[in-house]
Amino acid sequence: MSYGMLDPKSLTVFVTGATSGFGEAIARRFVGAGARVVGTGRRMERLEKLKAELGEALHVAELDVRDYAATEKLLAELPEAFSGVNVVAANAGLALGLGPADTVDLADWHTMIDTNVTGFVNTVRATLPGMIARGRGHVFGLGSVAGDYPYPGGNTYAGTKAFVKQFLLALRSDMLGKNVRVTNIEPGMVETEFSLVRFKGDEGKAADVYANMRGMTANDVAETIFWCATLPEHVNINRLQVMPTDQAFGPFAVHRG
Repeated sequence: MSYGMLDPKSLTVFVTGATSGFGEAIARRFVGAGARVVGTGRRMERLEKLKAELGEALHVAELDVRDYAATEKLLAELPEAFSGVNVVAANAGLALGLGPADTVDLADWHTMIDTNVTGFVNTVRATLPGMIARGRGHVFGLGSVAGDYPYPGGNTYAGTKAFVKQFLLALRSDMLGKNVRVTNIEPGMVETEFSLVRFKGDEGKAADVYANMRGMTANDVAETIFWCATLPEHVNINRLQVMPTDQAFGPFAVHRG
């Protein structure tokens, strides 16, 4: 076993949700360092645009992670140069709404669960056998500080990220002895399309989230993942929580009715 930093050129990275935000930034960071990247997502026009920019080191494919059969099929049909996936960034996910549990649209809850939980486990389950067979791999989940710290309106979104956290800790135990690393990246506030999606296109509400503070960028998160992925193989970062300097913890809420 090598105890040096991994050469990015030895990595083949499978990224879900590569059409924007973290996924796009992850693809850019790894391709820029010489890795091969499989970028997937539901908006093929964005993937094609990214491929036109990044070149032949990026293979793109349309994929809805909620469809397990499609995920398996995509992996089975990858071109030979991209078939040896050894890093998985199970990034596809979203938040919808910020209302209290008694008034929220139940369909939004189901969409978050279907994507953030079902789509996430589909990605992990479909990619694991190949990495185990090849004796090398690294699974990244994109969790959130919301998986640890509740906030008003977080309800189902926070619940999905708590699932990601606990699932990956258990997966870490399952992968013992298989040379497959497992890492949960848990960001705080990051300026991406996240809030625009959460507020269903309301640009004003989305902008208010980051008003007068320095949020992190998708590139900050991609750099964190890149660092974890290129650490020597005998080092596993289990969980990495990262927040902007301008975000911290507040006092408990107290109702004084």
